Amino acid sequence: MTDSTEQLAPMPADWRRALAVVAHPDDLEYGCSAAVAAWTDEGREVTYLLATRGEAGIDTVDPVTAAPLREREQRASAAVVGVSEVVFLDHKDGVIEEGLALRRDITAAIRRYRPELVITLNHRDTWGGTAWNTPDHRAVGRATLDAAGDAGNRWIFPELAERGLQPWDGVRWVAVAGSTTPTHAVDATAGLERSVRSLLEHRSYIEVLTDQDPEAYCRTFLTANAQAVAARFGGRPAVSFEVFGR
Repeated sequence: MTDSTEQLAPMPADWRRALAVVAHPDDLEYGCSAAVAAWTDEGREVTYLLATRGEAGIDTVDPVTAAPLREREQRASAAVVGVSEVVFLDHKDGVIEEGLALRRDITAAIRRYRPELVITLNHRDTWGGTAWNTPDHRAVGRATLDAAGDAGNRWIFPELAERGLQPWDGVRWVAVAGSTTPTHAVDATAGLERSVRSLLEHRSYIEVLTDQDPEAYCRTFLTANAQAVAARFGGRPAVSFEVFGR
């Protein structure tokens, strides 16, 4: 069992390119956009890869209408923290299938963008043992961890090489946001305000999710999360990750 008072290590810093792979619009904004803001401030390149357009996420909006709406909001949200490249895979929201097709798509993106750091969201069955995780989060998180290795093996998905996507064995870490067993953290001080504005760009989703004022909701949620990590990161508000080395 992880010691809840043990200090978290700073995230590795010797990398230039990262690929963040999640299931839905807003997954990164709820989890780690303050860290992304800090990284892009340092001149690092971060690309977002989303398995779906989040079209099943708003009960009052038909998926055909919701998909382009949520895509626009995600692109605007990414721009707030310095991310210009946002790619959607068009898997179906809510029913993503964990399997070879998903692994292949993520492997292709890793080969295309050649990141040293890959980021994803909690892939485990629960959030801390108290709340069941969604099938989409589990499927995308697990497929991402697998694809980090697939990307460097020329004999796995050889059809990708035929499309010009040569093997990339340069992924050095996979960092899982939202883990209840984190190992590392990023200081959120400089990026926290932008993370609030980034989450607020998902206004159509947030206004259905809560009766609170949207800005107050975003600020309260993200500030509380960052402060909860502070005790394990020298008293500084932070974003935590569970880092798997490769």
